[in-house]
Amino acid sequence: MIHPKTELKFISPQIGYGVVATEFIPAGTITWALDNLDREFTPAKLKKMNPLYQNILETYCYRNNKGNFMLCWDNGRYVNHSFKSNCISTAYDFEIAVRDIQKGEELSDDYGYLNVTEPFRGIEEGTRRKTVYPDDLLNHSPQWDKQLTKNFPKIIQVNQPLQSLIDAKVWKEITAIVEGKKQMKSIKENHFYG
Repeated sequence: MIHPKTELKFISPQIGYGVVATEFIPAGTITWALDNLDREFTPAKLKKMNPLYQNILETYCYRNNKGNFMLCWDNGRYVNHSFKSNCISTAYDFEIAVRDIQKGEELSDDYGYLNVTEPFRGIEEGTRRKTVYPDDLLNHSPQWDKQLTKNFPKIIQVNQPLQSLIDAKVWKEITAIVEGKKQMKSIKENHFYG
């Protein structure tokens, strides 16, 4: 489920639609969480589907570390790629804001941590990386982990409208990580070794 203080908005002809903050969202906020309405499709099930459905799922899904295609039921599927993303996925089935997101600003993910099946060239953003590759999680996880480690303690300091979607055991683990009693799992755990 995407953060409730967001809306779907037309960004540009080149980009299409995206998810935009309707209020200020501070760093450390859970911006998306896997929930019971999200759907999971195995590659075998995807191959048996009508090509129309296959195209929709290949466009709007990310792949989990089992290689299954995950379809967000809400506007979460419209979060666009950025090499300078303001949200990063964790190894705990949720994403957090890794910097403050201003009202009217688009929420973004680096698709490099979403197990893409084929490389694709991103929009020019003045970054060294120009292309997203299926093995980006292996190559860039240390950089993403650094951003997560910096912002993870803020999770228990800021308002979390999506907290009810986080399993109590996971929330306990988050607290232990923040208190220095446990180490944060690397985003690399999300990689599908297929």
